[in-house]
Amino acid sequence: MEKHMAVCPYCGAGCKLNLLVENGRVVGAEGLNGVTNEGELCLKGMSGYDFINDTKILTPRILHPMIRRRKGAELERVSWDEALDFTAKHLMEIKAKYGPDSIMLTGSSRGPGNEANYVMQKFTRACVGTNNIDNCARTCHGPSVIGLIDAVGSGAMSVSIPNMENADCVFLFGYNPSASHPIVARRIVKAKEKGAKIIVADPRLIETARIADIYMPIKNGCNLAFMNAFANVIINEGLEDRDFIEAHTVGYDEWWETIKKYTPESVQDITGIDPETFRKAVRMYATSPNSIIGWGMGVTQQRQGVKTVHQIAAVACIANQIGRDAAGLAPVRGQNNVQGSCDMGMWPTLYPGYQKVDDPAIRAKFAKSWGVPEEKLSLEPGFKLTDLPHGVKEGKIHAFYNFGEDPLQTEPDSADMKETLQNCDFVISQDIFMTQTTAYADVVFPGTSWGEHDGVFSASDRTFQRFTAAVPPKGECKHDWQIFSELSTRMGYPMHYENTKEIWDEVRENCPSFYGATYEKMEGVGHAQWPIPTLECLGTPTLFKGGKFNKPDGKARLIAADFVVPTELPDDEYPLVLCTVREVGHYSCRSMTGNCKVLSLLADEPGFVNINPADAEARGIAQDDLVFVKSRRGKVITRANLNERINKGAVYMTYQWWIGKCNQLTMHVTDPLSGTPEDKHSACQVEQIEDQVWAERYAQKLYTDMKDWLAGEASAQDVAPTEALV
Repeated sequence: MEKHMAVCPYCGAGCKLNLLVENGRVVGAEGLNGVTNEGELCLKGMSGYDFINDTKILTPRILHPMIRRRKGAELERVSWDEALDFTAKHLMEIKAKYGPDSIMLTGSSRGPGNEANYVMQKFTRACVGTNNIDNCARTCHGPSVIGLIDAVGSGAMSVSIPNMENADCVFLFGYNPSASHPIVARRIVKAKEKGAKIIVADPRLIETARIADIYMPIKNGCNLAFMNAFANVIINEGLEDRDFIEAHTVGYDEWWETIKKYTPESVQDITGIDPETFRKAVRMYATSPNSIIGWGMGVTQQRQGVKTVHQIAAVACIANQIGRDAAGLAPVRGQNNVQGSCDMGMWPTLYPGYQKVDDPAIRAKFAKSWGVPEEKLSLEPGFKLTDLPHGVKEGKIHAFYNFGEDPLQTEPDSADMKETLQNCDFVISQDIFMTQTTAYADVVFPGTSWGEHDGVFSASDRTFQRFTAAVPPKGECKHDWQIFSELSTRMGYPMHYENTKEIWDEVRENCPSFYGATYEKMEGVGHAQWPIPTLECLGTPTLFKGGKFNKPDGKARLIAADFVVPTELPDDEYPLVLCTVREVGHYSCRSMTGNCKVLSLLADEPGFVNINPADAEARGIAQDDLVFVKSRRGKVITRANLNERINKGAVYMTYQWWIGKCNQLTMHVTDPLSGTPEDKHSACQVEQIEDQVWAERYAQKLYTDMKDWLAGEASAQDVAPTEALV
């Protein structure tokens, strides 16, 4: 049996493992002693590998390039040369007619690796000539990136995942690690065993709340009011570090003018937390020797996500709970390489290494490196991913190049996204499976999956780790970076690389913070944690030591804002709050985990809506009943899971399900500062279905029809190109 070193492609923990191969098939996984996981793997890590073998449980692998010769025509398998020529011709025509900013592109956080993302953004900027490049961080941790850059100068975790277990206090805010990052949850349990205090603020009684010293069942949508009051107590009880504030922050007086009115009493009706419990939690956080704040999409996917992150950073600064190995900020990224996609410049305002696109000196540097005139590289920030629907409607975007994402599954208001894909002049989808998004594409490129290529991933805590190919690419699949290079060459900007190391060395040369992260340092279970500016440097587990922040003057910004209620509030017609969450056994759009035997057996369509028993009883709903969940955007069928740990008045759905698709219900309303959708607060209703026999048949038919549709679209690849038959 062969063993091939890999990094798990799922959550942001970045667990190191071996893929086990027999007779050219991946047959198992075993944990390695990686810096984060130390030989352990979670459910997805242990069982999430066999999609590589094209199980066809959910949807088929894409093995050959396909095109539609005109909009609305059937897909047709063609040679790589024809597919690339066809795509280059159409993109150049659109660029000539509407300009480079009429083309929108995405990066991918779902397995391609940093090298592929780097080449994709290079193609976007140096060949197409636009900054219209974005990644799925926009829909999840965009507010963390933007809010932390505003406040402390770096959008990443300031602490390392291993050091979380050494904290004296761990404060989890809108973050459920047992479902999102089980290996991180293990670190928090270890911290508890070592004597750490645990604080949890979440509407649901999540797993970690069961071991918490203080659990605060906050109301949905109250986040900024909650954090403003948290800061208020620190100051009013004299728990702040005045020396640190004066030496290492700016903006205190203006910040306090906003914060001073947010007492726990003044926001009690908004937060649902009694003032004494509130104060007790604040004291625990502020007086512990080393405290960490961890947050997830419960914070970021809100109307005021960026402003809440501003306040989280402010709280850490005023209490001097930042800049030490076990004290700081922990926005733990959802998907495996969300951090890496951002690192590689899959961002409309940033080049690789977090270098600003509107800085003429930075532009000059990349122009020289890439061999293009400076004027070819735009100084204008590009469109965000969430700009795509209205960009198409307004005639600003005419082509969409989707790389390794499934926005029809993961973006809000999926009916609107479907219309967007149908109305966009030219859609390219580069993926490993026939997803819902790919089924609407005019060009389908088959990329390689995790396990079929080499590369580097970035974990949530800025840790670079190498992974290697376990099996060769299937069919005619090409490495993603090869596809971008060959397409770019056809469009007039030649690119060619021999391997991922060559690409990575170019990344290092252009990104000072990454320069010391060589392939050699990442051999085996080695890792490199940026910033790592020299070859001699061993990495930086902790940011902001000594109170030095990544700002021109080295000081953090204290930024405050007033609380605003969520956009859509419950009413008589839609009396419940819908909040989207994660599923422990599945991941992202589910095209990978849904094609894994063990994971598909554990949970399958139409998914679940988690509801409090009292809310279920009021609607005549029993455990495992099929129900309709509806909002102003649509209606889906799913299965009821009655759970006393769910707060009354709210329901929770995971966004992985295709039939029970919660994003048919969510709003395309975004945080105005980040463009991140407000997925945590949509008004909805849950309806009983009296005829459960009919409901079971209906749900099964929907599922069968969807799988048949996707299999049908993929079947075009089974017919060899005409020229191959001659």
